Amino acid sequence: MPMLTPDRLHDPILPHVQPCPVTVRAGDRVDAALDAIRQARAGNIPHFYVIDEQRRLAGVVPAHVLLESAVDQTIGDVMTHDAVAIPDWATVLVAAEFFASQRFRSFPVVGRDGELLGQVDTQVFTPDVVALASRSFDDIFQLLGIHASHSRSAWTSFLDRFPWLMTNVAGGLLSAVIASRYEALLHVVVVLALFIPIVLALAESVSMQSLTLTLQRLHGGPPVHGFFRRMLIQELGAAALLGLGCGTVVGGIATVWKGDLLLGSVIGIAIAASVLTAGLFGMLLPTALHAMRRDPRIAAGPIVLAAADLATLLFYFNLAGWLLGSR
Repeated sequence: MPMLTPDRLHDPILPHVQPCPVTVRAGDRVDAALDAIRQARAGNIPHFYVIDEQRRLAGVVPAHVLLESAVDQTIGDVMTHDAVAIPDWATVLVAAEFFASQRFRSFPVVGRDGELLGQVDTQVFTPDVVALASRSFDDIFQLLGIHASHSRSAWTSFLDRFPWLMTNVAGGLLSAVIASRYEALLHVVVVLALFIPIVLALAESVSMQSLTLTLQRLHGGPPVHGFFRRMLIQELGAAALLGLGCGTVVGGIATVWKGDLLLGSVIGIAIAASVLTAGLFGMLLPTALHAMRRDPRIAAGPIVLAAADLATLLFYFNLAGWLLGSR
């Protein structure tokens, strides 16, 4: 089977799954399992997958544990129950991230109901694929200001994370300043304050989703012609649909709850605008840093969150003040 290269990161992993050389059942005795392994000539395997009567993955048992166990014990007595498995919907990149984050030679692949479909071996990936997967895995943590790949002391972890948390503190203080300038409006329309947490939460969630997907795309292989334009159009469309959907739902709930169509419209439009802006922040900021040959992973997350909060409150209060201030 040909090795998987960086140009195939988004292919499904399922066609590259190989049968497990041997499997054992939780009810088998250790001596029977060892006999089955010898007959299959599978002596150079570090661990064996355990299945139940429906061929669902039940656990894993290391080879050295089998050799050290009493022959009359069952596999269920000596196996590890919390086996890590690759889902059958995984792409090549997602599967490679398992190998980048945990040092195993192979991983089982399971279907929707947990049935064991086979295994993926680390040798199917080129070194470039595993390196890209390692960066992608680390990005998920670094976009929050955390390094995931290396063990670090408490002090170095503090130095790594604290400065970027100050971005969130500064953003929170600026948000408080913005809110304080609209105290009179909040006193008149108290219900606006009730919806601030959900408006902020939606914008922050969309910004982080957009940022995560953008970092994965940027490190998913060399950009081709029109890559950034297509990425912008795709994210703009997705963020617009997300904003429209979330704004309609929350605005509709506010209208029914308070019996005020204008209030519900203000909340819905503010959510739609803030979600769209947050999605664009999540895509444009790391893309700009990448274009300037700067590493966007650590700085982008806290900055995008702070920017999304500020933009959301400005949309929310200004729109509410414009439409509701005269009531």
